[in-house]
Amino acid sequence: MKARLVSFYDLCPEVRHFVFEAPDLAALDFKPGQFVSFSAEIGGKKILRPYSIASPPDGSNRFDLCLNRVPGGLLSPVLFDMRPGDEIEMKGPLGYFTLRNPGREAVFVATGTGIAPFRSLLLAHVPEISSPFTLVFGTRYEETLLYRGEFEDLARRHPHFRFLPVLSRPPAHWQGLTGHVQPHMLEAIGARRDLDVYLCGLKLMVDDARALLKDLGFDRKQIIFEKYD
Repeated sequence: MKARLVSFYDLCPEVRHFVFEAPDLAALDFKPGQFVSFSAEIGGKKILRPYSIASPPDGSNRFDLCLNRVPGGLLSPVLFDMRPGDEIEMKGPLGYFTLRNPGREAVFVATGTGIAPFRSLLLAHVPEISSPFTLVFGTRYEETLLYRGEFEDLARRHPHFRFLPVLSRPPAHWQGLTGHVQPHMLEAIGARRDLDVYLCGLKLMVDDARALLKDLGFDRKQIIFEKYD
């Protein structure tokens, strides 16, 4: 199957929002949180990479991706060089990073472009499900809080959704949360043990957060995660 680039815009330096379509399909059937895999032949080798869908299903054949240009990467420079109308091989959608228990409270924890599947999940589910959602989203800088305006608007319109941005290198004027996401995840959970926690980001954060949750007594089925190497 092919994916054709429709449009793109830069979210911040080296991070880009892409809109693709699957031209062979009338509608791309996927669950919020799933991913597609792109492949291309580079240097005589076939390179395959998974990318989380960053948009909710809308009944069309279009889908969004949120990608960073990886220094020394093989496929991300190819994607950043694409222009509208260009195509690339695609498989999927695939994956199980989806909302497991729609009636249960959920805390989402993301760093960097790990926000992509949560954008899909939140835009799809917050307007339809009344159970509480909390997003703890950590980046280094204020300008790298990807989709910040969308999440702030979602929180204004839906009181059962909390958006907690965290900066590890905040500017002097920053009044919000600082440091790493793990302690703020624990604050969001509090004494609760009857909710689900979803983690997506770099391996170091995900592994540390999982260990903290297990120490608190969370069952492994309550901890849903994806790692970005």
